[in-house]
Amino acid sequence: MDNSHTRRGHPCWFRVPKVGLIAVNDGVLLRNHIARILKNHFKGKPYYVDLLDLFNEVEFQTASGQMIDLITTIEGEKDLSKYSLSKHRRIVQYKTAYYSFYLPVACALVMSGENLDNHIDVKNILVDMGIYFQVQDDYLDCFGDPETIGKVGTDIEDFKCSWLVVKALEICNEEQKKVLYDNYGKPNPENVAKVKALYNELNLKGVFEDYESKSYEKLVTSIEAHPSKAVQSVLKSFLGKIYKRQK
Repeated sequence: MDNSHTRRGHPCWFRVPKVGLIAVNDGVLLRNHIARILKNHFKGKPYYVDLLDLFNEVEFQTASGQMIDLITTIEGEKDLSKYSLSKHRRIVQYKTAYYSFYLPVACALVMSGENLDNHIDVKNILVDMGIYFQVQDDYLDCFGDPETIGKVGTDIEDFKCSWLVVKALEICNEEQKKVLYDNYGKPNPENVAKVKALYNELNLKGVFEDYESKSYEKLVTSIEAHPSKAVQSVLKSFLGKIYKRQK
């Protein structure tokens, strides 16, 4: 969908010989299996309908986030002035946070007979965790080792509304901003190198490390404010798996 070449160390499915656009139908088949799996395992359970509703809602949220992400990179309509931290947050909240972090915990709550409306605080923590996770992803796309993260980062070439470019726009001077406008979103390796050089000049590694530290502290404080030790334990285990990750 975003024209990438690799995912998790393997060629993107649509780039595999003899697959191509058949990958679209393969995706539809996989999506249809969600309802089939839920039916096979949970039909007859008192929470079955709520579980289906949860998956449908999160799928809609994820597709909406992916749509916002894709329409910001349409060729001929590239405009860095439209990029901001608020737009970045909106994209990653819907594209990543709900399905990656909120959905697993929400499933457990629904299956244990809980009303999700009574756990908005847990949802907010998980969404914030998902946003932090995606900021890490944006950072690793540029500064991570492709062998470790399993893909070759292309956010710069693809004109992505990445946390890095948004922060760069926020702190750069007019001369540096011109470098971004002239080179961001262009596939030529020389253009990409100029953007990465500017990121280093702006010390975005240090800016990210400061963001990561503050995000971790904020999340821990929010988690420890929850009255349930069991919920705290689950949330801390999630956070422990992603803090300072390298892939």
